[in-house]
Amino acid sequence: MAALPHTDDLRKLFSKLINGSHILHFHQVVDAYGHLSFRYPLDPDIFVMSRNVAPAQVSDIGDLVAYRVGDAEPLEAESPPGFAERRIHSELYKRHPQVNAVVHSHSEAVVPYTISGVPLRAVSHMCGFLGAKGLPVFDTADHMEDGDVHDLLVRSENMGAHLAKHFDDGNNVALMRGHGFTVVASSIELAVMRAVYTQKNASIQTTALMLQGVTGVAGGVKSLSHDECVASDKTTQWSLMRPWNLWVQEIECNEVYKKVL
Repeated sequence: MAALPHTDDLRKLFSKLINGSHILHFHQVVDAYGHLSFRYPLDPDIFVMSRNVAPAQVSDIGDLVAYRVGDAEPLEAESPPGFAERRIHSELYKRHPQVNAVVHSHSEAVVPYTISGVPLRAVSHMCGFLGAKGLPVFDTADHMEDGDVHDLLVRSENMGAHLAKHFDDGNNVALMRGHGFTVVASSIELAVMRAVYTQKNASIQTTALMLQGVTGVAGGVKSLSHDECVASDKTTQWSLMRPWNLWVQEIECNEVYKKVL
């Protein structure tokens, strides 16, 4: 990571990236797969994410790699191998200048909403950022080019660019068919919180649907209105540091997670 000056502010971001990766694993939003990144504040055309390693195993600056937004290639030629899907991140940063952090997850609680036709909507006051209209679903099958691998991964600039378009209407989250979901935010803390609560919302909604199926109650699951989503999102952003500080304390007390800065 010699390509970027190791200022105190940048070290704080490195620390947040490592903490965020551990928090996502602690909450089972990611397992061996999934990743978190941030946009470098001194140059919006650079972003930072971990090398190709499980999020729980990210531990120091040597595990982090700086990439160019333009082509998702590392700033340093000798950088360790990166994720095949880093163009999820580069294309989101390229298309959406307000985005400063991205999370990609394969959450098993969320995947059913990518393949069932059942829309995932905000059903909890903690999840207003999901919106009232139902999350868009990105499908790699709609954008295949000659030579693309049919494994549902976002490997190319073309795939990443099409995924990024699903955030054009102010969406904070997009689902990915048979794959998972991607979250954007203005900060690492907010991206992590949104990822955690996207999974929680999916679990709550699934439980409600199962209750209706078992009891025969009709009428559908009641989701938040547009106004409720907007107001709830403002409230959760206002209280963002409360869960973040708790989650940091939880991972720091857990021997699974190491951080050396």
